[in-house]
Parts: sequence; structure tokens; C-alpha cells
Amino acid sequence: MRRLIPLSLLLLVMPMTALAGRPAVSPAAVAEITAREDAPLLLDVRTPEEFAQGHLPGAVLIPHDQLAARLDEIDRDRWVLVYCRSGKRAGTAQDILEEAGIEVRQVEGSWLRWQEEGRPVQAPAKAEAAE
Repeated sequence: MRRLIPLSLLLLVMPMTALAGRPAVSPAAVAEITAREDAPLLLDVRTPEEFAQGHLPGAVLIPHDQLAARLDEIDRDRWVLVYCRSGKRAGTAQDILEEAGIEVRQVEGSWLRWQEEGRPVQAPAKAEAAE
């Protein structure tokens, strides 16, 4: 019984990404990985409103609550790199994708860390003011 207590404490303090099959990808590595020939699909699972305010360059939007119904939009020959605002919705998306047999990893720290590190952001061009 004594051995179970330390193990359960360890599981409580380990980040969820450490328990997943594949480690998260650091924001610093995203640009290099997405530029490769075998680049993953960069998937944003936030809301359309959040996506419109800014997203990782090249990201595709499929909100997490629509993902299960839209799996046919995912190219199964590519792996997926997923993110949300903080990581919770990305975790849900990761579960859905893995259950569908799709290789998936998360962007470490998701959108909040991306912004903290001052990484590039893609946003729709602002409408020019009428003259």
C-alpha cells in the first residue's frame, strides 16, 4: 500500500502531456516542423471568434466541439499538431484524434505560451478605413 501513495502523488503533479504517448512540441520548434516536407496539419480547436483575433500561421480551424463530426476533413496521411488557448480543449481534441487512429501532438502551452513568447501571429487583414 505504501508504494501506491508515492505513485499516485507523482501522477497528480506530472503534466498531462507527460502522460500522453508523444511529448508536446515546443513553440520554438513549430516553425521548423511545419516547414518540413512531412509537415503536420496545424489544427486550432478554439472558437471562430478566438481564431479571428489571431492564430498560429498556417493553422486550420475546427472547433473542438465540432471535431468528432468533421474528422473527414483531416488528411489521415499527415499527423496533427493541435492547440487551443490553454491546452484543455487541445487535450480533448487529442483524445478524439487518437481514438480515430490519427497521430497527434500538442503545441506545448498552447496559445497562451505562444503569445508569451512573442511568436508570430496570423490574423485577418483589417478593413481599411473609408476615405
